[in-house]
Amino acid sequence: MDRFKKVYRQGVIDILEVWVDTETGVNYLFKTNGYAGGLTALLDKDGKPVITHNGKEDL
Repeated sequence: MDRFKKVYRQGVIDILEVWVDTETGVNYLFKTNGYAGGLTALLDKDGKPVITHNGKEDL
């Protein structure tokens, strides 16, 4: 569980979270509502994965 770190969360029932892979720096968006949920790589405006380096986003 040390590989992924939750860096953002909003909501109670309709939840959005951002997780960072600490080895690659890739950001993932996790969305859940009730018993349904999904995970996808967080993409920038050019369709490339958002990468976090030392706590700063590489946009």
